[in-house]
Amino acid sequence: MTPLPGFLLSFEGSEGCGKSTQIALLAAHLKAQGQTVEVMREPGGTAIGEQIRHLLQHSKEGQTLTPEAELLLFAASRAQLVREKVRPLLEAGVFVILDRFLDSTTVYQGIARGLPLASVQAINAFAVGGTLPDLTILLDLDTETAWSRIHATGRELDRMENQPRAFFEKVRQGYLQLAQAEPTRIAILNADRSPNSIHAILLNLIDTRRHAL
Repeated sequence: MTPLPGFLLSFEGSEGCGKSTQIALLAAHLKAQGQTVEVMREPGGTAIGEQIRHLLQHSKEGQTLTPEAELLLFAASRAQLVREKVRPLLEAGVFVILDRFLDSTTVYQGIARGLPLASVQAINAFAVGGTLPDLTILLDLDTETAWSRIHATGRELDRMENQPRAFFEKVRQGYLQLAQAEPTRIAILNADRSPNSIHAILLNLIDTRRHAL
């Protein structure tokens, strides 16, 4: 597929890894540099996607979702987001930041839920239609620390955050396997360090990647 004028960056990692903090720091930095930036989350980012997000994460009806239905709902939200928002923004030269993208589905539904990876990858490919991140940042954090961070908030946890600790470990190992398989696109950052340290490393990674395209 022909490269688009914009830049697509996705953030990945287990619950509690600090994605929101890094996304906020990066967006503020880019805007200060005069870059047009759009931040979106997955699932969500569109009116349809936000409805799907509610069903997946907060609705009582979502508690009975099978792994297969869960997979297809994530894909539906993603398909809408790519076509309604992501591709038009990239075509307009916007720096697009996604809080999760297709790698989350590969890891959460494929590896952690145990669905056939070939099927997950085929559905992912259909949903994104060839629109892949120019760079993916994996914020890696050990399961115990991630678990502690989530439960220290005191807020009500959503359906994904409420998974057992063993599920979190599967997610972490799944991400590391994925990063090993795609080292050119996925960069691993140790999330157990200060936010400013992570931010500085992140800026260097983005600069290097943008010059390589």
